[in-house]
Amino acid sequence: MDFDLTWLLWGLPIAFGLGWAASRFDLRQLRIENRLAPKAYFRGLNFLLNEQQDQAIDAFIEAVQNDPDTSELHFALGNLFRRRGEYERAVRVHEHLLSRGDLSRADRNRAQHALALDYLKAGLLDRAEEALRKLEGTAYEQEALLALLAIYERSRDWAQATEIARKLEAGARGQFTGRLAHYLCEQAAAAPPAEAEELLRKAIGVAPLSPRATMDLAALRRKAGDAASAFDLLAGLLESVPAAIPLLARPLTEAAIAGGRQAPALHMLRESYDKYPSLDVLDGIAALETDPAAARDWYVQHLKREPSLVAAAKWLAGEKLEHEQFHPDVQRALDNAVRPLTRYRCAACGFEAKQHFWQCPGCQARDSYPARRVEEL
Repeated sequence: MDFDLTWLLWGLPIAFGLGWAASRFDLRQLRIENRLAPKAYFRGLNFLLNEQQDQAIDAFIEAVQNDPDTSELHFALGNLFRRRGEYERAVRVHEHLLSRGDLSRADRNRAQHALALDYLKAGLLDRAEEALRKLEGTAYEQEALLALLAIYERSRDWAQATEIARKLEAGARGQFTGRLAHYLCEQAAAAPPAEAEELLRKAIGVAPLSPRATMDLAALRRKAGDAASAFDLLAGLLESVPAAIPLLARPLTEAAIAGGRQAPALHMLRESYDKYPSLDVLDGIAALETDPAAARDWYVQHLKREPSLVAAAKWLAGEKLEHEQFHPDVQRALDNAVRPLTRYRCAACGFEAKQHFWQCPGCQARDSYPARRVEEL
């Protein structure tokens, strides 16, 4: 049977046409897919800007499915999961990124940092510590060290916290002498008296203008029965750190009474009040005055100097009223009204407390509590 060349002549154009049609179909499909991913991404971004996080997540998931190799979409999705508190899903996204062999070094470090943040937010401090340690020598090293410092402070691992603080200070990334002194004070609080005194002396050497170590050492001496030494320590601090005078007034007064040194203490507090008037110094003066009338008169002088509901309530407590039978009720109402005014307030987050803290229980900031009461701020 002879081969008919007519079929060959017809077959070549048909084959060419089918190939051209197939290539056009593939190109069209590719263009469609390439358009779908950006549209889904921008739709997700729009949802995110409008605080519609559920819809944003759905859009980003769609974008990731259309283009699974796009690392930026994975980062956006992981951050969204973390913001919503879905830490397990955020961890899976960032672990998937780290498992990819084609990821650049910069993106790998970024994914490692994001994974550490996932663990931190989830409260998995041991895993967060491990993830943060892997960021040493990267662009995220400083952030990692600061996060590690926060972890060790929360877990009260003062030795590790000291190591990290020294690394940060050696890298010229801030002044950490105050923190180092606090860490020594924390260790002293849990140590036997002899060891505690050594730690506190070391803390004073590290940060001589930080009042906490000297105050803690004075309290330690006072507890051991050495009121005279405690008084001398506090008196020296009164001159060198005037900003801490309101905090020093009460322990100085107590040490003076215990050691029989009321006269020099009263003189110091009077001089301090003239320069830096405060309610705590006022209370110290009133406690050291031998004449009750003179003591109460100090509150009147303070009211002339500046209005104070706290001082007014304390003066009224010793005053005889015309209708004395109503005095207890009036005094109770005043005491209740001034109670919030005698608190301390964190300058970083506004957390208020009855006592002064060296580290805010709310935001964990160090030295964020002013020495003055709320009424005086």
